Amino acid sequence: MRRADKEPSISAPVVAPADPLAYAGHRIDPDRRRGRGATINPVGRYEAEQRVAEDDGWGSLEELPPFSTEIAYEKARNIITRNDSPDISFDRSINPYRGCEHGCVYCFARPSHAYLGLSPGLDFESKLTAKPDAAALLEKELSSPSYQPRTIAIGTNTDAYQPIEKKLRLMRQILEVLAKFNHPVGIVTKSALVQRDIDILAPMAEKGLVKVALSVTTLDPKVARGMEPRAASPPKRLETIRKLSEAGIPVTVLVAPIIPAINEHEIERILDAAKAAGAQEAGYVLLRLPLEVRDIVQEWLLTHHPDKLRHVMSLIRSTRGGKDYDSQWGQRMVGSGPYAWMIGRRFEMAAERIGFNTTRRRLRTDLFVKPEKEKAQLSLF
Repeated sequence: MRRADKEPSISAPVVAPADPLAYAGHRIDPDRRRGRGATINPVGRYEAEQRVAEDDGWGSLEELPPFSTEIAYEKARNIITRNDSPDISFDRSINPYRGCEHGCVYCFARPSHAYLGLSPGLDFESKLTAKPDAAALLEKELSSPSYQPRTIAIGTNTDAYQPIEKKLRLMRQILEVLAKFNHPVGIVTKSALVQRDIDILAPMAEKGLVKVALSVTTLDPKVARGMEPRAASPPKRLETIRKLSEAGIPVTVLVAPIIPAINEHEIERILDAAKAAGAQEAGYVLLRLPLEVRDIVQEWLLTHHPDKLRHVMSLIRSTRGGKDYDSQWGQRMVGSGPYAWMIGRRFEMAAERIGFNTTRRRLRTDLFVKPEKEKAQLSLF
């Protein structure tokens, strides 16, 4: 995390919160969205028409079925995605799934569903896409003569250990390829399912090839259930940190995202609990509200924390120069202004007191191996 050297002055402009009734027509009946995070399902921003469910007076809305998880399969051309963002420590990643059944209401990846013609709301967590050829594509790309190894990040967009992974096992297949090539990988997840792959991850960890980061947003099961309905419970995440650590796998805890007036009071408690479970490093991210995420979070607040809606949005804007979101490099992850500075200092002081981040483990790339190229012609002898 970037250290703030001096306390900033208070100068954030005051901006009136968006109309909390703006998406009233897109709200979904609680019975239809039971077990889901978002409360609305607005049409994606690229669609020419807006569709709003409205009762015609004959009780037609009562006939609509609950949202169920649907999986489409994508024939991808390649699997490694490149980036040049100065805000993150990796330049390549893998996303075997689009959308995420965990249903985290604050997920910054939600707007990407609009590229599929789907809603970043409930569609994002119920209409998923899987890439069944992910492992085969990965092996092909790693075998390229021009490929140079650097850590591949997995789980930075949508969680590769979301519930459908139990059946499809795409993440496990990817790990098998990475282990075969001795290729370094960093994993971010909210799922206890990562414990299933300890048999692959532990040998990789012995070689310095893997790190796992567990996102722990809250220790309150009630808050977690409403905010991240299908992710692992807080006790399960702490158990996962412990199991991975006991297996010799380096674990980082991410207090992410920190949501003003919702979970920011838990920063120290989360760090304490994660350290006790065996985590060695820690990081944090301040809540980000790009594009449709703003409206989805506001509607969620209106449903679950109506008395805090205006206060939360006011604090968020104080960290984003008076706006709902600031995508500027160096600012988007940690924010700016006095409140963001206070959050950063609290995190740094707690992490230092507890003993986090005394060393930073770098993953190895020198062990990377490629299979021998097939000979074009058999030897005569």
